[in-house]
This record gives sequence, structure tokens and C-alpha cells, in this order.
Amino acid sequence: MQRVREASMKNRLERWYGQGHLHFITCSCYRRKPLLGRPRARDLFLKILAQVRDRYDFALIGYVVMPEHIHLLISEPNIGNPSDVMKALKQRVSRALREKRRGGIKGQMEFWGRNDLERYAHFWQRRFYDFNVWSTKKRNEKLNYIHFNPVNRGLAQTPKDWMWSSYRFYWHGVAGLCAPNPKWQAVVKNHLRQNPHSLQPTQRMRHPTVLS
Repeated sequence: MQRVREASMKNRLERWYGQGHLHFITCSCYRRKPLLGRPRARDLFLKILAQVRDRYDFALIGYVVMPEHIHLLISEPNIGNPSDVMKALKQRVSRALREKRRGGIKGQMEFWGRNDLERYAHFWQRRFYDFNVWSTKKRNEKLNYIHFNPVNRGLAQTPKDWMWSSYRFYWHGVAGLCAPNPKWQAVVKNHLRQNPHSLQPTQRMRHPTVLS
């Protein structure tokens, strides 16, 4: 097991890696500002998420992109650890959106939210929050939370109406800009063969987003 500490002036944040758990990650925009409030900003985030997933080689189980924060449910990567993944993701998204703001196309700066991006020195909050997910029950619980987040916030009537989540992949096989990794369950099964006590074996759910 690997323990990663992130130091701050007030307290320390510890992350636990190396047991093959999934990780439910929450990351907010700076001061919870809606820096992902525009559809094309969310589209760009998903394109970069797909690139980072391929680069670090991890299973992307679920995600949602909200105007001021994101949720991910991922495995531990074959390259690096989840902290490395988040560092790369945050840097690439921030850089890409700020480059779009500085682009030479007329009207582009306002389209990408010029005022907010110019007003703040940072795009993301410094930290992200990471919850270890060790069972199928918890995995489905977190997927449900992710997919119903836009509905609970009043941004969509049903989960399938919000295009910036993984719900449509599970609902109707729609890949979208960033499809979840369809082979993620094989990764979990391989881990169970090596560490049979790390996850409690349960039956595979056909529809992991359905509330029980």
C-alpha cells in the first residue's frame, strides 16, 4: 500500500494507493466559480480527459462535468498514481482554456468566459478529494451520485439529458467525447484473483446506474 501526503499550512491530506481500489474524485474550479459553465469548455475538458486516460492507462468508470466542479470514478493507473493523473488533467485543462482565451479568433475571448479567466490567477482549487471505493455496492452508489448530480442541481430533468456525464454510455452505449473504458471490469477481476479480500465479491449489476 502506498500512502501519499499532501502538506498544507493547516493540515495534511493523506491518500491511500496500491490496493487496487477505485477512486471517487471531486475537484472544484477556483473558488467554486463556474469556469466550466460553457458547453464548449465542458467538451474540451472531456477531450483532454480522454487523452489523459490514454496517456496514464487507467479505467475510467464514470464521470460528470458540472459548471464549477467535476466528479470522476477511476481505477489506479498503470503509469503513476491518481495524484499524477489529476495533476496532468488539471494542468492541461487550465492551459488549454487559457490558450483558447488568448486565441486570435475574434470573439473567442468572450466565448470562453474572458472575465472569469482573467479575474482569477488559478483555474482549479489546489486540492482534490479522493474517496477509496472498495466494493461493488460503493461503486454503484458513486455512479448513481455522479449521474444524478445534474438532476439534483436542477440542470437536467433526467440523467440522460446532461451530455457531459457517462450516463449515456451505460444507458444506451453512447460513447460521446470520452467513453468509459469498457474493459474496466476485467481489471477488477484480475485484482480479485491476486487479492481476494480487497473487494467483497458480489454479482455484476447489469444497469449500474439504477437506484435500488
